[in-house]
Amino acid sequence: MNRRSINSLATKISAKKHRAPRNHCCGLLILFSIFLSGCTTNTDPEDFPDEQKNTLAGKASSSSSKSSDSTTGPLESLESKIQPPSIEEETGIRFRDVANEMGIDFSYQTGAKGQMLFHEPFGGGHGWLDYDLDGRVDLYLVQGGDGTSASKTGQPNDQLLRNVGNRFHNVTLNVVLEAREYGQGVAIADFDNDGFDDIYVTNLGPNKLFKNQGDGTFEDVGQDCDVDCSAWSTSAAWIDVDLDGNLDLYVCNYVKHDPMNSKRCLDIKGNPVVCNPISFEPEPDVFYWNDGQGSFRELTLERGLFGPNNRALGVVSADFDQDGWPDLYVANDASNNFLFRNLKNGYFEEVAVELGCATDRRGVPQASMGLAVNDYNGDGKLDIYSTHFQSESNTLYRNLGASGFIDATGSEGLHTPTLDKLGFGTVMQDLNQDGSMEIFVANGHIDNSGSNPDEQMTGQLFTYQNKKWFDVSAASGEWFQKKFVSRGVTFTDFDLDGQIDLGVTHQSAPMSLLRNECESTRACWLKLVGVTSNRNGLGAKITIETSQGEKTYEVTGGGSYCSASWSLVPIPIDSKKNTGKINISWPTASQQQVEIPHYGVLVISIETTPK
Repeated sequence: MNRRSINSLATKISAKKHRAPRNHCCGLLILFSIFLSGCTTNTDPEDFPDEQKNTLAGKASSSSSKSSDSTTGPLESLESKIQPPSIEEETGIRFRDVANEMGIDFSYQTGAKGQMLFHEPFGGGHGWLDYDLDGRVDLYLVQGGDGTSASKTGQPNDQLLRNVGNRFHNVTLNVVLEAREYGQGVAIADFDNDGFDDIYVTNLGPNKLFKNQGDGTFEDVGQDCDVDCSAWSTSAAWIDVDLDGNLDLYVCNYVKHDPMNSKRCLDIKGNPVVCNPISFEPEPDVFYWNDGQGSFRELTLERGLFGPNNRALGVVSADFDQDGWPDLYVANDASNNFLFRNLKNGYFEEVAVELGCATDRRGVPQASMGLAVNDYNGDGKLDIYSTHFQSESNTLYRNLGASGFIDATGSEGLHTPTLDKLGFGTVMQDLNQDGSMEIFVANGHIDNSGSNPDEQMTGQLFTYQNKKWFDVSAASGEWFQKKFVSRGVTFTDFDLDGQIDLGVTHQSAPMSLLRNECESTRACWLKLVGVTSNRNGLGAKITIETSQGEKTYEVTGGGSYCSASWSLVPIPIDSKKNTGKINISWPTASQQQVEIPHYGVLVISIETTPK
């Protein structure tokens, strides 16, 4: 199916049956133990009471994706009753920017020359992978440049930084990486199941797939594998849609835009302004099915992965309905978000409006950018946090199970704190391992005129305590007092100390590497190695048995904005709460149980088939 067909067709695709996955058993456990000190933690949050699903207000058209409607109604009275946390309720989380001392000197170059070209404000992703399997996580940085240049000669290259323990070294030329397109984002996974993670880079122009050769070098196989989409691509997510053990690829595309002949927009005084995205024709997303033989086939329409007016900027692959099959949630700018429900055969139907996660609580589409997915309230279901434009507020969709989702933003304290921000990258993780989730958001305006006082913004950190979210940014380190034009966000553990660190890419300013210096219970990192399942274990579910119940995690694909976090899963080491059992449900439905180490940093669980 070619792209012309995708543009002309918007019909419903009938589902086709697919073969069932094979059952198998699992085995080998390898423990790498490193001494880590532990300390006391805060109490876990109480279970959140059930809520009744709100009736969706219906689809409401918006004349602009950048809505200035900040009317809150009952939300104001709800949030006015929420008191800020006392000193005793503080998280103890402290971050410090150590990028410079770790040898990272990278700024995303937009190529802005005062013309306010539409492509300039959006790029700036990065991703983490252990490309040489030395046990340390390395860093891939996507670069921009001059999007209006017809020649790639002289354009800046993407960078690969190797982690050697106490510093990062630029090894881009050594590993034979040539990526001088106007870069946007990155998705990382082992698409050919050879044990080495590969790198997919989205661009304003042809995308690239860098195959890890296993000898410390990479080869661009994007064209050979038929995944070199030439549209304006943003975020991407790996996903095994049919559970055949081969990772497929969903690529977000934004709008039809020619940087060599860019549309110019002016205000009433004739001054250049950033164009509204609804003035551009949407560019349909693409889905590539992995044939397991080293190539891909575009099957976007055939698999039902199409919706109207997408303008996609973010995507997550995860099992939102807990049926064992991965779904896709897509963040769209100026139009309804998509929830593609897997029909248990690798074919999909779009159900976001039906399940209450297409728009905000009023039924109005928002300018959706970044996505964070996790189970914040401990009910075993994956919830969604989406970042938006200034004055819209970010949105928290609580997963109600079979009833769908509810916009819990205002009732749980997250509406007002983000109204004056413009959010991009975001992650939801338990950053101090106390049993409660945190949300980190990177902010920064798209108005790069030079006269916008809000172009640079501070980042934000929220913690979930006593059934409400609190802004604890001011108490979490000096970095939160500084302003940037931030884009991509990831979580990682670059120094393997058992604490969750953060990476933040900025436009026209050095990247931040935020070391987590919280004195708290530390985590071990669970690395899954699939054999019948995909090598990265994407789609696997991990359950931790604790004295207060079960805690559930999932290995998801995509997320944040144009960036790829470390694929390992952080497991808290706390002998007072954990019973010592990690239960793994692999994508192929086989089960495995491993022990939680009392001290350690890395647990590798390898799936094996019966002998």
